[in-house]
Amino acid sequence: MTYKELDAKYFMPCFGRSMQIVKGEGCTVFDDEGKSYLDLVAGIAVCSTGHCHPKVVEAICNQAQKLIHCSNLYYVEGQAEFAEKLSKASGMGKVFFGNSGAEANEAAMKLARVRSGRKNFVSFSHDFHGRTIGSLAVTHKPAIREPFEPLGTPCSFAEYGDLESLKNLVNKDTAAVILEPIQGETGVIIPDDDFLPGVRDICDDTGAFMIVDEVQTGMGRTGEWFAFQHSKVMPDIISIAKGIASGFPMGAIVAREGLEFTRSEHGSTFAGGPVACAAGLATYDVIESILPEVSMKGELFREGLSRFNPRVRGLMVGFTIGDRAAELSAECQKNGVLINVAADGNIRLVPPLVISNEEIARAVEVINEAADTLGI
Repeated sequence: MTYKELDAKYFMPCFGRSMQIVKGEGCTVFDDEGKSYLDLVAGIAVCSTGHCHPKVVEAICNQAQKLIHCSNLYYVEGQAEFAEKLSKASGMGKVFFGNSGAEANEAAMKLARVRSGRKNFVSFSHDFHGRTIGSLAVTHKPAIREPFEPLGTPCSFAEYGDLESLKNLVNKDTAAVILEPIQGETGVIIPDDDFLPGVRDICDDTGAFMIVDEVQTGMGRTGEWFAFQHSKVMPDIISIAKGIASGFPMGAIVAREGLEFTRSEHGSTFAGGPVACAAGLATYDVIESILPEVSMKGELFREGLSRFNPRVRGLMVGFTIGDRAAELSAECQKNGVLINVAADGNIRLVPPLVISNEEIARAVEVINEAADTLGI
């Protein structure tokens, strides 16, 4: 039985897959036949420090030899230290850890509800916030949301980037407005500079909380620790995951000063465990050392892919190909570069933040040559 056949027999078919990756090092991954690929997907913005960064591997191994789990009934080594770093990097207040982006958004929604005393939410067209019942309620895509309705969390959807649309939906019953500061799943859609400040004003006028989903944009991805920092707006709650621990499952929320859960209002068995915090602390240190380079690297992609008029913010890069996006992805994969097809014919590039200038040059060359081959 081949591995593909074994998977088909025993694993629920939730994912479309093209090959088996068995090893990774830096920005390179290897398939089960030994072929190497320059990885511009990075586990969908997860492998922020590259694959198997030695500092992260060392931190995980050292902690795993001491203590893997003890539960949050006890103080957890590394938890307070990592919470301090995230609090200071964001300029906000206290942290609560989780195990994923969906969990982080669920926690943010719970916190908004319990502190506001309100029940309703407003999200945006094409926003993606997760696939659990709660996070799915504020995720727009009808194809993945509607089969599971009713979801139990009232949510209205404004047009992304349209402040008048938002103003018409937010009222005294709105617990929070939740948004992606840059839409990732849709293909790196960057709103106008006045969008986040305008959302902040509407929330202030109505008493609604402002939740910024930094699951994909956070941890240095855009050239700042968090994407909201490009706007100088302070949200009430941010959610974090993906790049937070270099691929070790982890998520978090950070809330503004004075906004927090109290005892028994929220909890988790595995969240913020010692191995996760060790991975997170090592990841933070690596990102801190390279953060000043991220925006410059993004500009290399902008220049190299100028024929596509790319949308670039740090190392989030998107461009529109249309109905030939899948062909472009396949041609790039054939030539040793992995790219991601997002929604609506968009290509999304979210490489490891440690990608070198030489690797960027190679990626750009392969993408451009693939487009020439296909006549795009």
